[in-house]
Amino acid sequence: MRYPAEHKQETRQRIVRAASRRFRSRGSQGAGIGDLMRDLHLTHGGFYRHFNSKEDLFVEAFEEGTSEISRRIAAAIEQAPPGGELKAFIGAYLDIDHCENAGEGCPVAALATELARRPPRSRARIAFQRILKERTQRMAKIMPGATDEERERKARMLMSGMAGTLTVARVITDEGRRRRFLDDAKKFYFDAVQR
Repeated sequence: MRYPAEHKQETRQRIVRAASRRFRSRGSQGAGIGDLMRDLHLTHGGFYRHFNSKEDLFVEAFEEGTSEISRRIAAAIEQAPPGGELKAFIGAYLDIDHCENAGEGCPVAALATELARRPPRSRARIAFQRILKERTQRMAKIMPGATDEERERKARMLMSGMAGTLTVARVITDEGRRRRFLDDAKKFYFDAVQR
């Protein structure tokens, strides 16, 4: 039985969304294709009708995760009062719920250390660098600064610093300490980019 083309695309999107959450929560080494496909009630062999390799899926899943967090951050910025966009951005990213849910959180915080271990010309690292550049340019629009270069520099440092902060916060087991750590980081980053 042949399925319509849109069914194939919908199935591919289901795989990408599920893999995105699984990679962010377990890393790519902890997320086997067989388990993923079985959990989606699909065959392992069916995976190769959609993707050439796990690396291809990883790249698409990373991009999907980045889009998810970008939409969440954009919604927080849109709800901020005029002039409060930067504070809303920092607050949404360093939110305790974001911290406690790696599977639905920022893929940079969840997977950057894993990406760093891949070969320099791997598709995943190339995609990460492209995404980093795109996000930096978007973030720079709400950064204070006299020049585009200064705003982009602040955006790069803010993004990498907050991703690292989120990673470290996830290691802290005491919830009270984790919340204080995130609150201190919010204040620190907001003050730092205002200079």
